[in-house]
Amino acid sequence: MSDKDTIIEQEGVPVRATMHSNELSYSDGHSVLSSPSNKELDDMKGEGEFNSETEEHSPVSPPPAPSGTNWGVCILCLLVAFGGYISGWDSGTIGGFEAQTDFLARFGSTSSDGTRYLSKVRTGLLTSMFNVGQAIGSFFLGRLGDIYGRRIGLIVASVIFIAGTIIQIASIKAWYQYMIGRIVAGLGCGLIAILSPMLISEVSPKNMRGAMVSCYQLMITLGIFLGYCTNYGTKRYHDSTQWRVGLGLQFAWCLLMIGAMLFVPESPRFLVEKGRIEEAKRSIGKSNGVSPDDPVTLWELDEIQVVVDKERAEGEAGWSDLFDSQTKVLQRVIMGIMIMALQQLTGANYFFYYGTTIFQAVGMQDGFEAAIVFGVVNFFSTCCSLLFVDSLGRRTCLLWGAAGMTCCMVVFASVGVTRLWPKGKNGGETSQGAGNCMICFSCFFLFCFATSWAPVAFVIISESFPLKVKAKGMALATVSNQMWNFCIGFFTPFISGAINFAYGYVFMGCLVFAWFYVFFFVPETKGLVLEDVDVMWQEGVLPWKSASWVPPSQRGADYDVAAMANDDTPVWKKLFGK
Repeated sequence: MSDKDTIIEQEGVPVRATMHSNELSYSDGHSVLSSPSNKELDDMKGEGEFNSETEEHSPVSPPPAPSGTNWGVCILCLLVAFGGYISGWDSGTIGGFEAQTDFLARFGSTSSDGTRYLSKVRTGLLTSMFNVGQAIGSFFLGRLGDIYGRRIGLIVASVIFIAGTIIQIASIKAWYQYMIGRIVAGLGCGLIAILSPMLISEVSPKNMRGAMVSCYQLMITLGIFLGYCTNYGTKRYHDSTQWRVGLGLQFAWCLLMIGAMLFVPESPRFLVEKGRIEEAKRSIGKSNGVSPDDPVTLWELDEIQVVVDKERAEGEAGWSDLFDSQTKVLQRVIMGIMIMALQQLTGANYFFYYGTTIFQAVGMQDGFEAAIVFGVVNFFSTCCSLLFVDSLGRRTCLLWGAAGMTCCMVVFASVGVTRLWPKGKNGGETSQGAGNCMICFSCFFLFCFATSWAPVAFVIISESFPLKVKAKGMALATVSNQMWNFCIGFFTPFISGAINFAYGYVFMGCLVFAWFYVFFFVPETKGLVLEDVDVMWQEGVLPWKSASWVPPSQRGADYDVAAMANDDTPVWKKLFGK
């Protein structure tokens, strides 16, 4: 077969590459193993350069990845994931702030008996407008990562968050000034919510990607837990120390985030897109714990280069590209929006935002102390998820998590409705046994959430979209997440006031729907490089068969692509069969 010449830009200088069937050789002496794309194969056939002998050869397998755990990559990913800590810290502190006496004196209203309180509307706005800011930030600022790089985008996000924190700390009497500060801080946090999981998914090896992206959620839970602890430590004061210390510490977290970005490698996909090939090789090598010229590095570089060249030939993506159903982008956008919405509709943030209030309602005297229990359970359960997400897979975690949370929510709501107040809500008597039962099943619920939907939802959206529309797709998914977060934060005081713990039945219904949605619409992506995830979607693989899907570079001659996209099995066998 004759050679096929191609041109690849390297650091802005054209570098000639010669394609011999399955090998790409750079003019600088490096060799990158690769399987030719379908378009290249069609071109070869059309030029008479592809014969039956080549067709009989099975695709070249990628070089084996280094064995063992790359602790250097783990540390780097934890630095990137620290953006989640900033978001979690806010979630963990705001509920406590709203119960502090100085906060109520400054921003609350006066009741008929002279006590200060926050109305339901004001409580909802102060809690949830942060999520509106996040939705705006993720939608309108997400492109910064594509233009200037993921690291620069995260630095800008941290600076915006600092500006919002300053506005909040400077608030003296005007509650709306504090709310505006939360909106500004939310802008930065919304950008972090896109770029942190995105950067982690692009710099982590495929065999560790699920666990590394889950670190983002792990840092959220750590922030929530330490936020609870801070509220507990400052409640003994009687001035603005009660809430300004918690806000002031956010400066330290943002500065740490900015400093961390100086040590983290930039996304190799971004670098290849900008023609900075040598930097991309160093980034890939650092991520895999090998040298920039190692076969593993060069193989992955070639995989990225093929995808980037294809997308560059197709032109820059617009918002209309998100509606392309032929390449299954529209299906992925819908799936991302649904998964992130359902993550909120599990009801977890009902416990996080109003945990202090819930514990007081079930008879616990010190809601601050009891809320720390939630933080501990949430954090250590998320640590367990790092083991599950790559060993069990994304679908398995989501399905078992939804089933477990459904059971816990049924018990929580039923006990709260029927047993918590033996003489009625206004009877003045609370059943201690019922309260303990509700707290116990709340902790079981958080365990199920923290080991499944909390981290895996971010993993799913970070690895499902093709590079061309990744920022836009993740932005829409994040907007969905934050708007439902806003709805829960704002309307919960009203709904809880009207139906009390029967609110849990609403979340139970959402969890049942979530189980069926995952089964029928969410494919398994465990162990796949991001480029293979795109291939799987385009081949139309059925989600319940996706765990056995094989990438093109590893298929044998008898592999049946059509069988993965079709299934005549009855629905009940799909659900309950082996």
